[in-house]
Amino acid sequence: MAEIINMPRLSDTMEEGTVVQWFKKVGDSVQEGDILAEIETDKATMEFESFHQGILLYVGIQEGEKADVDALLAIIGDQDEDITELITSGSSQKEENQTNQLAEEKSLTPKDSQGESNKSNLKDRRILESVHVIKMPQLSDTMEEGKVIEWRKKVGDQVQEGEVLAEIESDKAVMEFEAFESGTLLHIGIQEGESALVDKLLAIIGEKDADVDQILKLVTSSETDQPKLPSQKEENNVREVDVKKPQPIEKLASPISPSIVSINSSPTDKMIASPLAKKLAKEKGIQLQLIKGTGTNGRIIKRDIESFDPKIISTSSKIRNFEEQVVAIVNTPMRKAIAKRLSSSKFTAPHYYLTIQYDVENLVAFRQQYNASGQYKVSFNDIILKAVAFALKQHPQVNAQWNDQKIVQNKHIHLGVAIGIDDGLVVPVVKFADQRDIHELGSIVKDFAVRARDKKLKQDEIEGSTFTVSNLGMFGIEEFTSIINQPNVAILSIGAIVEKPVVKERKMVIGHTMKVTLASDHRVVDGVTGAKFLQTLGEFVENPILLII
Repeated sequence: MAEIINMPRLSDTMEEGTVVQWFKKVGDSVQEGDILAEIETDKATMEFESFHQGILLYVGIQEGEKADVDALLAIIGDQDEDITELITSGSSQKEENQTNQLAEEKSLTPKDSQGESNKSNLKDRRILESVHVIKMPQLSDTMEEGKVIEWRKKVGDQVQEGEVLAEIESDKAVMEFEAFESGTLLHIGIQEGESALVDKLLAIIGEKDADVDQILKLVTSSETDQPKLPSQKEENNVREVDVKKPQPIEKLASPISPSIVSINSSPTDKMIASPLAKKLAKEKGIQLQLIKGTGTNGRIIKRDIESFDPKIISTSSKIRNFEEQVVAIVNTPMRKAIAKRLSSSKFTAPHYYLTIQYDVENLVAFRQQYNASGQYKVSFNDIILKAVAFALKQHPQVNAQWNDQKIVQNKHIHLGVAIGIDDGLVVPVVKFADQRDIHELGSIVKDFAVRARDKKLKQDEIEGSTFTVSNLGMFGIEEFTSIINQPNVAILSIGAIVEKPVVKERKMVIGHTMKVTLASDHRVVDGVTGAKFLQTLGEFVENPILLII
């Protein structure tokens, strides 16, 4: 199916772009990640990559031509696909946008017949043009919302073009967001820990003495009001828990750090506390319902607040008040993206599963001998990844992608490696895995694992996989199934190596076995195809010396 590519917004202030150079011409094949063109914005000339693959069927803006953001730039699709309707609709939309723009400019022209209203509109427009309104950026092609992890600048700070303003978590990674303009940071619209949709007000940069209240009024009136998404600090008056760093137990309604909250089944019970105790509790964000008073008649006094340990909740208090406890963990952009993609994969791709058990006695011995050499240390996972890459070279049907018009078989082997982190799952990609040594694969995956947990993976490191491997063997899981990581058509689940009795040459001996399960998309990978792939994989796993010959 043809994909329309519009002139991208490559900076927060970009309104139009100039195509400096096309790197592809009509009829060329385009892969995801290929550079399509160089586009000049209002700030710089940038390379624009394709998020789709197929044939470049149409170029809407020629080299040297300018066009507004969202104007029809190109169309990518299948060979000989009819795109006449898409071109027509794109041109009509462009004309409509130009008409609307002219109408808007005309309405803001200060003519005598239009009176004071137009003068006011022009004044407001000049105020907005004097500042730089920064929206939540779209940091990946699938990003719908972002979360501010950390602000590197605070309101009142001077900001230079190119300085890092904030760290923002997309649906795939945490990335540094740079300022495109210099000035004073006048306003922060999304606080640390909060999430918001793409294009919501993130910050405003301008002159130091600017009227921030007036600017905010104009900004909010110029866009459709949409409620900010719940932050990781508040949702439905229930706090969530940060399992790494215990925090003080705080008021339900205040936007504070994550914590465990007890919900009292008798919220109307009157709490007796001194005015000073109430003041201290408010300052520290402590719920009075969680404190047992030591004053007269159980009155909560100053020393009760000062000695309160948020990690210890009185058992007797919980029994007396019949408290129930819940922990709500607000869904992060990453968790929402995982849910959306896996649900889509599970319900669109007809999954089926093939499980096989390998004799890995030689694998165990191979690893011992390899590591004994002293030059490099490798894991079982490193060896298995190499075996998977070799097997995929012989079975391109499994190293493929599906769309409604065609099946794309990839000659390159880009292995996605599933890595679990505290709040989700990421799949960094080892590019050209078949061309890398076993120890090199291990080094890359170890580096990915460290940076994944610190949320420091780069965008291009988590895109472009052709096949995915998930290994839970190190956790003692002997057998499991996985959901396909689309657009891949298969994923391999690797279980633990188990020492157990096996039959060899009609005798019972102690051996090592390992089960793997291949989940496949039946639209692309038939049962026999999947079985043959597992047979080939078994040859390499059971005879790993073949991997270094």
